[in-house]
Amino acid sequence: MKKIFTLALLALVAVGASADTKKDAAQSNKPVFTTIKANPITSIKNQNRSGTCWDYSTLSFFEAEILKATGKTYDLCESFVANKNYMDRAVQVVRLHGDCQFAQGGSAYDVLYVLKNYGICPENAMPFPGSLTGDSLYNFNEFFSMLEPYVAAISKNKAKKISGQWKEGLQSILDAYLGKCPEKFTYNGKEYTPKSFAASLGLNFDDYVSITSFSHKPYYTQYPVEVQDNWRNPLSWNLPVEDMARIIENAVKTGYTVAWGGDVSEEGFTRDGLAYFYDNKAMESMAGSDMAHWLKLSPGKRISLIDSLGCKVPELAPTAEQRQKRFDNWELTDDHGMLIYGIAKDQFGKEYYMVKNSWGETGKYKGIWYMTKNYIVANTMDYLVNKKAIPADILKKMENAKKKQTIAD
Repeated sequence: MKKIFTLALLALVAVGASADTKKDAAQSNKPVFTTIKANPITSIKNQNRSGTCWDYSTLSFFEAEILKATGKTYDLCESFVANKNYMDRAVQVVRLHGDCQFAQGGSAYDVLYVLKNYGICPENAMPFPGSLTGDSLYNFNEFFSMLEPYVAAISKNKAKKISGQWKEGLQSILDAYLGKCPEKFTYNGKEYTPKSFAASLGLNFDDYVSITSFSHKPYYTQYPVEVQDNWRNPLSWNLPVEDMARIIENAVKTGYTVAWGGDVSEEGFTRDGLAYFYDNKAMESMAGSDMAHWLKLSPGKRISLIDSLGCKVPELAPTAEQRQKRFDNWELTDDHGMLIYGIAKDQFGKEYYMVKNSWGETGKYKGIWYMTKNYIVANTMDYLVNKKAIPADILKKMENAKKKQTIAD
């Protein structure tokens, strides 16, 4: 009996030691970041319960561009952009008799288009987001439950002819929930229109290009990326994946930011401020069983394992073939916009992009995400960047390709 008791005690000690070892390993795997480069950005905002990441992330991009160009800090108005953009989108849906999507989402190009064609105003020239409905931030639940059926009713109308009065009604809804876009306003003691204010920001809106990388289109050509929220059909430069990646790297290192659009629905993207492009096959062996068992684990258990591995989580190297396959089978989606502005490394030397989100000061890093370079490259749909941030050899190839196309046309 004494022997059995001793063996049981030793077993308990071993189990305890094993648990402590796992706990210590998990603790040591938690990333400790050292900043390599951090470009100036404006404050963290909160899109709250609205599908306006495209709006927040791209205005953050232009605010950072203004900071770089002039040293001045601006808080540009997301409501102004949303008001103008939703009306334009509704007009297109009606013109196409409802054969396209009307939704909350959008693209970085939408913001650029509004700035170029309608101008912009500062945040305080319109009601604060959510204030018109008694909320402290945006809440589009009631708003879009009215807006979507309104647009559908007009666009799918069986009448042979419709009047233009539907625009008046739609504008009233937009103004009721977002606020009316001002025709004139005063900023720092000077009167502006939205267009004159945009012209005063020190930016050349022709400096910006969209970049993507998919193998189903020829490289070094331009085409509209086939996602539903890309409804204006702007052209993106389609580059080899390594060139797409080089531009992001060069941009950040030379003082620019990147308005990134991509996929954050992967399990490797955590709600606590980290993102890894983890290797399923390697995770399978770490789970102690075959792939079938690993895939059958609940999302919570898989995420728990990923979290325990921390910055030692095994990652895949992104490839063109992999990106194309994931895009075609709907794994790689366009579901979020964020701002890439810096580079950091963890205690093991792995490098990450520092990315500004628009979910308020949430997560361990108060609204900042550390996303591995593999994750960013693997999950990029497209991004907006200043042409000056593009490496000279890539920019020259783009310019030569454009000249050849112009001659051909």
